[in-house]
Amino acid sequence: MTEQNFSSMRAAMVESQLRTSDVDDQRVIAAMAHVAREEFVPAERRAMAYVDRPVPLAGGRALNPPLVTGRLLKEAQIAKGDRVLLIGAATGYSAALLATLGAQVTAVEEEGGPDIAVDGVTVVRGPLNAGSAVGAPYDVLFVDGAVEEVPAALVQQLADGARVVTGIVERGVTRLCSGRVVSGVLGLSRLADMEMVVLPGFAAPERFVF
Repeated sequence: MTEQNFSSMRAAMVESQLRTSDVDDQRVIAAMAHVAREEFVPAERRAMAYVDRPVPLAGGRALNPPLVTGRLLKEAQIAKGDRVLLIGAATGYSAALLATLGAQVTAVEEEGGPDIAVDGVTVVRGPLNAGSAVGAPYDVLFVDGAVEEVPAALVQQLADGARVVTGIVERGVTRLCSGRVVSGVLGLSRLADMEMVVLPGFAAPERFVF
């Protein structure tokens, strides 16, 4: 498949997936029209780069559909210079978009995860649920997938008033959520049910029931 083919597919993704589905932030649209998603997809799956489905990666992981990425970026309201903690960097696609929007990105991915090579992005290898305290406090927590709960360890790495975007798993359904941290407490609002990649290591602790 040629570069021209991918360029046409990228333009179609913007028009048919983003603009028609509440991704109306022009900066986000411009970034996603510019960054070549196919460069962040395994070679054998590049033809899937712009389909509105998760793209399987090694180790049971997957890349979120473009629409999910677009909605997360819109809700994150990235401003130039924002310090962003990105959880679940996968191949680096979201990191590249965040950097294009002017963020200073600390991207956390598991040991042995996909290779990540994005200019201006600091990559940290380790448990996703531990984040990276080295760059704290962060202005934005960008969880690139769905989790059962956002652990306190991540909330503690955020500045007061920090914005949070994530997916939450509830009874097997993944929901796009956004919120803020105020005085160390995270409040989230459910925005939409969406098919999102579920990240490992975020199971909610079992609660005792009488």
